[in-house]
Amino acid sequence: MNFFKKKKKLKVGLALSGGGARGFAHLGALKAFEEFDIKFDYVCGTSAGSLVGAFYCAGYTYQQIFDLAKNLKIKDIRTSKLVFVPSKTESLEEIITENLGDINIEDLKIPFSAVAVDLKTTDEVCLTKGSLAKAVAGSCCVPGVFQPVEHNNRLLCDGGLKNTLPADIPKLFDCDYVVGVDVNKSRLYGTDSTKILDVLACSMRILMESNVVKGYQYSDIILKPETKRFRSTRTEGYLDMIEEGYRETINKMPEIMKIFSLHPLKKRRKNIFKNQIDKPVIE
Repeated sequence: MNFFKKKKKLKVGLALSGGGARGFAHLGALKAFEEFDIKFDYVCGTSAGSLVGAFYCAGYTYQQIFDLAKNLKIKDIRTSKLVFVPSKTESLEEIITENLGDINIEDLKIPFSAVAVDLKTTDEVCLTKGSLAKAVAGSCCVPGVFQPVEHNNRLLCDGGLKNTLPADIPKLFDCDYVVGVDVNKSRLYGTDSTKILDVLACSMRILMESNVVKGYQYSDIILKPETKRFRSTRTEGYLDMIEEGYRETINKMPEIMKIFSLHPLKKRRKNIFKNQIDKPVIE
């Protein structure tokens, strides 16, 4: 008989929100985590958060991600020059395959999932295996901007339509606590314009404002960098975005460090959390 029970390991997850170019603020958070030697056990991302999360889970340092991202322009990803013609996601997929290889999600060093929505079924889909490039592209596929991504008999588009801050997902994968990073806290603002792209953009903001509530509910700590002065469709000011993400994370660091000193949650309490979550399709 074994009288010595193995101490259960605390698991802390990281949830990275969508936000377009404002996703540069995620890099500032990663920089702070790295400086304090904080390592997460599970990462989930939506849209821009899935792109940053993929590289982080592949073992890229802040500096490596920064060196890659600093020269990235929206035009490098959105290839169509015509307003009403959505771009394919091939350029986005190439960014991943050229730097990380044509790998599957299961090959990453840290467990990872990307959140997307299947247009065929309208389901929220949590992608935990298969092509990393396809999963991230699907998660980033803003309707009207990109063509839906065909993957595993699904038509994937931006996960922000259903879950823009996926803090519930790490808890479904047995994390005790979750740190959520919302780089788009000022998402809800209107428009005076009747131009189709402005109307579509405003409609997306309304949708994402309504579903971010779940992310706040399941985050034990929320980091909300001040990104209001930046546009989600422009990379100008990316250094300042990174600084905002870094500053917010450093300010909350005592709370974050405290989480890592806590005991793991008891199984019964974890199950209560899981039973309250509206579970997405996981594949």
